[in-house]
Amino acid sequence: MNVFALVGRAVLTFLAEVGALSRFTLRAVRACFTPPIYLRLIGQQMLRIGYFSLPVVGLTAFFTGGVLALQIFIGGSRFNAEGFVANIVAIGITRELGPVIAGLMVAGRVSAAIAAEIGTMRVTEQIDALVTLSTNPFKYLMAPRIIAAVISMPILVLIADIIGIFGGFVVGTQSLGFNPLVYIGNTVDFIEVSDVTSGLIKSAVFGFIIALMGCYSGYRSMGGAQGVGRATTNAVVTSSILILAANYLMTSIFFTS
Repeated sequence: MNVFALVGRAVLTFLAEVGALSRFTLRAVRACFTPPIYLRLIGQQMLRIGYFSLPVVGLTAFFTGGVLALQIFIGGSRFNAEGFVANIVAIGITRELGPVIAGLMVAGRVSAAIAAEIGTMRVTEQIDALVTLSTNPFKYLMAPRIIAAVISMPILVLIADIIGIFGGFVVGTQSLGFNPLVYIGNTVDFIEVSDVTSGLIKSAVFGFIIALMGCYSGYRSMGGAQGVGRATTNAVVTSSILILAANYLMTSIFFTS
């Protein structure tokens, strides 16, 4: 009976968490579409989420494109298919690796920062002070971060796609002996608009997940500094898992006939 009690307690806890997250999501989404809209706060969050994440996303995309080109060349040489390096790098970066790598990098950097910031405000009762001053915390804290993340992530991913393809180009032409003009021609001829747009749609969803889980974990934190630390960890872990799960679902929708 103790085993059944433990299983039942775990199931009830999971369902309660899902319900709390669903209610929080509805309130946050409603706050994004109802006035007032704090444009200045949205601009500040876009700077923090998008611009300050460019270095880590750019470096990660460059080396990912280079490694992808090298591995495809090594694997393709077994079947005399080395000429497909540019094609596979382009489609792999734009469809999958660009959005996913950028999403995971931003999740580790931004989601943790959002959870720590809002969690600190929660445990120091600053959010309660906002309510006392007749300021809706969902409009003032959650909505600007979610809107900024949804707008910033596609821009980041578009830049990551360009840098990642350039990384594959550098490795392909400098280390693997490809002709630069032929490599660029294969990339341009093979890539399609749907490959890029699917990655941009994914990135917008990833941005929503990153900001939402950071806000949710920080808003529900309690217990002082330890609670803020747990909230930060939970934000990164849950947002990373949800990004991978959402990527699978959207890939199956976009590319499965």
